[in-house]
Amino acid sequence: PLSPLSFLYRTALVFPEHTAMIHGQTRRSWSETAQRCSRLASALTDRGIRRGDTVAVMAPNIPELFEAHFGVPMTGAVLNALNIRLDSASLAYILDHGEAKVLLTDTEFAPVIQEALHQCKGNPLVVDIDDSEGPGGERLGSILYEEFLAEGDPDYGANFPSDEWDAISLNYTSGTTGDPKGVVYHHRGAYLNSLSNLIGWDMGHHPVYLWTLPMFHCNGWCFPWTITMLGGTHVCLRKVTAKNIYNSVAEHHVTHLCGAPIVMNMISNAPKEEQRELPHRVEFMTAAAPPPPPVIAQMEEAGFNVTHVYGLTEVYGPAVVCE
Repeated sequence: PLSPLSFLYRTALVFPEHTAMIHGQTRRSWSETAQRCSRLASALTDRGIRRGDTVAVMAPNIPELFEAHFGVPMTGAVLNALNIRLDSASLAYILDHGEAKVLLTDTEFAPVIQEALHQCKGNPLVVDIDDSEGPGGERLGSILYEEFLAEGDPDYGANFPSDEWDAISLNYTSGTTGDPKGVVYHHRGAYLNSLSNLIGWDMGHHPVYLWTLPMFHCNGWCFPWTITMLGGTHVCLRKVTAKNIYNSVAEHHVTHLCGAPIVMNMISNAPKEEQRELPHRVEFMTAAAPPPPPVIAQMEEAGFNVTHVYGLTEVYGPAVVCE
């Protein structure tokens, strides 16, 4: 059965010391990252999470949300990455509709999550994420994420799907006619779209990918799995600003990033004092709306090569590439 879980095991085996994760002052190798994913899976299993259960995560683009893209499906469970911009009523609906058994939540979002939990019919186990790069906030659960990981076994053996059509994640897409609709991704689809990203973008080996695109959008267009497959480096970005983007590209030699045209506007119209000279030409993939030609021209002039794609939540993200 095809599953993106295989990407993590291969990369940790072949490139154990290569940098997998950069987040603020934190650096982790692929060996360390794989162990953390295994610990998460083990801790979830010890709390009764089984095949087909849902684990929700409320977090920006931080390592914990990335780790959930492997740790949750390792148990056979389904990852539900929540949109951090939603209100409490929408979040409560999604938690109930998705039947979340566990909620990993960044303390920055404690106020809206607390409201959502009050409105929920369900009673998920709450695990608080206290991100060193975050603003902090109230703890809602009985255990912190790092304490939760400490309970887990770094040698936990993943429950690979017996059927590649088993669910790997649950995403919600909001229409204009009512409540958000759930879209189920399976292991096979996530695996194949990860390969599609590689081919469509001609990504090569060991890309350095900057997380400007939210991981809650189509599971980051499947790039958590694509970059892992390529033994690349994930550069997390908690807050997307032009200054943070330019600094990350310059300091970490970022090769690829994604975002809607609004992010292109942010980059191309950044004040001169926030811009940095890029160390090389940087690949930028955009979707969600047609980028205006003047903005594309500005991006190209700033040192970015723009690739325009089209996709939707129902098809794992990018489905059409403008060659």
